[in-house]
Amino acid sequence: MTKNTFKNDIYEGLKSTPKSLPSKYFYDEKGDILFQKIMACDDYYLTNADNEIFSQQTKELAKALASNNEPFDVLELGAGDATKSTYLLREWQNAEADFTYYPIDISSTMISYLENEMPKRIPNLKVHGLTGEYLEQVLEAHRISKRKKVILFLGSSIGNFELHEAHDFLRKLYDEIQSDDVVLIGFDLKKNPHTILKAYNDSEGITREFNLNLLDRINQELAANFDRSKFEHFPIYNPLTGACRSFLISQVAQEVKFGDGTSIYFDAFEAIDMELSQKFAVYDIDRIATRIGFHKQSYFFDSKNYYCNAIWKK
Repeated sequence: MTKNTFKNDIYEGLKSTPKSLPSKYFYDEKGDILFQKIMACDDYYLTNADNEIFSQQTKELAKALASNNEPFDVLELGAGDATKSTYLLREWQNAEADFTYYPIDISSTMISYLENEMPKRIPNLKVHGLTGEYLEQVLEAHRISKRKKVILFLGSSIGNFELHEAHDFLRKLYDEIQSDDVVLIGFDLKKNPHTILKAYNDSEGITREFNLNLLDRINQELAANFDRSKFEHFPIYNPLTGACRSFLISQVAQEVKFGDGTSIYFDAFEAIDMELSQKFAVYDIDRIATRIGFHKQSYFFDSKNYYCNAIWKK
């Protein structure tokens, strides 16, 4: 990502009606740290539910993803700190499988961390980090190696897309991967609305800080003068559509100036759409796979049925 790309994306979002900011830009160095804190937060149920699946069904997951002895590559989209994928990587390594791990992330900080950390965590693990947009780096991984691909898209990251965008993204992914490649995708399931909303309005205020940190990043990188004290974090959840959204609400009418002379005006109580965290029913997951053309291979659930890791095959 170039500075111009960042600037153009920020301006496009803030000059739109309604205003929005791309959630992918949450993840600078401080944002990465804050997200790790969110995942460790008691109110953020997703971590425990997802980790339960990976820690207690490791062998079944590993076998369903790579069941024969052929060499393969593991591509992890939005790898983060690779906590969950470590269970699978260690299982394959212990089984002496022939594979290379390709973590893909927009954050160069996180990729550098993984390239250094993962061989310590799993001795002799082959790691080749790729920094950039997901689909571009999937193509790069196919250029580097023609081996079968096991593609991990974990942590309900698919829920950060609008539903039509999620379909378009998965269709493009389907078109770009090879026959017999498999995809493991995490879906956060619909559940008690109070449980969901609490996860995005945690009692420690970490998610609030995570959202406001993007304003700090814009100030630093684009010489803007956002006053974070004039914005309030506000999440909502719609149990009919499954959409959980986070907003920053301007508390006053104000003008924000940028280093290049650009000005953005906010009305009092005008919202910036910050992030979507879509929730799914199982039939939603089935329908997406069927429409795109994936074969539904296996579904793995936690004990509370809060979360689903779906394995699809091309």
